[in-house]
Amino acid sequence: MAVVNEVKCARCDRKYSGVRSRCPYCGARRIGRGKYTEDSENAKGKMLIGILIMAVFAVGATILLFTTPSDADALGEGPAIVEPEEKPEENVLPPEYSPPPVETPTPTIAPEQVTSIVITYGGNPIRDNDFSQPKGVPIELGVRVEPVGIDAPVEWSGVTVGDIEWEDIYEFTLVVGGIRIEGHEAGIARIKASAGDMETTVIVRIT
Repeated sequence: MAVVNEVKCARCDRKYSGVRSRCPYCGARRIGRGKYTEDSENAKGKMLIGILIMAVFAVGATILLFTTPSDADALGEGPAIVEPEEKPEENVLPPEYSPPPVETPTPTIAPEQVTSIVITYGGNPIRDNDFSQPKGVPIELGVRVEPVGIDAPVEWSGVTVGDIEWEDIYEFTLVVGGIRIEGHEAGIARIKASAGDMETTVIVRIT
């Protein structure tokens, strides 16, 4: 037959059966040999544990509430954000491109609209369209075409007088704005200049 030990109440020092959880004399709860606890103390302990659990849940909710998306991505808790692909801009020229300059066409006058043409020496018309030139001395002749600014090409040629060919008397070379003449034999010949429907001649006397 089992023997039930007696325990001593820590509050009233009375002994009672060890199978009881409370002292039958003073009602103190037994929590161990020679120890007891008040019901009010148990209630306080339970309340403290409940407050701690609520505080833990409140802190966790605050952390989740104020966690930014970037923090969530860093922790691997949020979905990956896919950046939209950038479409190339259309009709955009590269920086080094520059449009070619637009050339403004210069108004021209038809060659048949030439009103006059004059052979000049030193910028002045040759008097009586007749001049003398020593053999071996080159001179330059120009031309004046009107109206001024007309885009009409000038053509030069030699004209034979008599039986001697003009090439036997002198030779001419085209230069900018006119011709250069150099006589190599004595004689008389002519130079003709024409532009559009107009032409003129001068007598050249190589002496």
